[in-house]
Amino acid sequence: MVNGRRREMGLGPYPEVGLADARIEAARTRTLVRAGRDPIAERQEARTIALRKGKTFAATLDEYAAEKLIEITGEKYRSQWLATVTNYALPVMGEILVQDIVLDDVLRVLTPIWHKKTETASKLQGRIEKVIAFAIVKGYRKESNPAQWKNNLSLVLPSPSKISQGGNYPALQISDGPYWLSDLRKREGVGARALEFQAMTVSRSGAVRFATWDEFDFDARIWTILPGRKSSKIKPRSQGGRPHRVPLTPEMMKLLEGLPRFLGNPLVFPSPTGKALSDATLGKVMETLHMASIRQGRPGYIDRDTKMPAVPHGIRACFSTWVSDDTEYDRDMAEIALAHRVGTKVAQAYDRADRIEKRREMMAKWIEKLGTGL
Repeated sequence: MVNGRRREMGLGPYPEVGLADARIEAARTRTLVRAGRDPIAERQEARTIALRKGKTFAATLDEYAAEKLIEITGEKYRSQWLATVTNYALPVMGEILVQDIVLDDVLRVLTPIWHKKTETASKLQGRIEKVIAFAIVKGYRKESNPAQWKNNLSLVLPSPSKISQGGNYPALQISDGPYWLSDLRKREGVGARALEFQAMTVSRSGAVRFATWDEFDFDARIWTILPGRKSSKIKPRSQGGRPHRVPLTPEMMKLLEGLPRFLGNPLVFPSPTGKALSDATLGKVMETLHMASIRQGRPGYIDRDTKMPAVPHGIRACFSTWVSDDTEYDRDMAEIALAHRVGTKVAQAYDRADRIEKRREMMAKWIEKLGTGL
């Protein structure tokens, strides 16, 4: 009887367990019961612990793939996800028990490709982190995650956004954010407001310049950007696409509500001629802010590494770095905010109310960070 409930427990098959051994084991078990313990539960736990102790990273990856990769949309992306971990991580730590993996093991995987294949290495880091997090939840590991970026790998590896080669836009430094946003808000004109809205939403220039009022649901506080929004006409992506929904924060709502509306013109940020703003207009505002800063005796708004003046698209890189280095937000959620394609369940659920609200919170904190630098 255990806690007033009758339990039955085998002591082992005969003749592997003889009569004398069975008596000893029965006496030990009754002693446990008298002490208020459940010998059946303890035996099951011991077996589970023994099983978990023998779980290698490779075996954990197999289990993760079977249970979680089905959430990734598209066979192509599932294959790519698994191939990255298989090709780079398994040769190094596939046979290591997942409970024994340490930071040095993860670095042996990432360091050789961190500078040469930065984008691949960054994705690989996130995927290894997910597999080990899965192991922790499953009980295969009790220690902290050695593949975690914040306050871990970020202290020994340079930020991916700082070493990516080629094609990067000069980015605004987050420490310059308060000066930049203050200077921007002092400027009048549609171009300045469009750039401010782009910075707050971290959207692409085309999405802002060609935005129309019917894309905004002010009751739900959501801006819906149709796929392929790069001009006055919608050009769907060749592989299809989904509308990108942007949660509107109070700051964004305040800006939109303060804009004039013109009869017969659906554009949110029209040029003086009534047409969409040109991309050069936002760039010109950015350049003007940079030069004004220099005239005031400040260094201007330059990219930390290239020393080139920041451009509108570089604000998105600033946001990405902030999320990666200074917050606990999921990277996939940041990628969704940037309207990048991600292959996880998060991507499939990004337009659900709970995910929208989480992103709304993230964007509110981003605006606060951009405006205060704190």
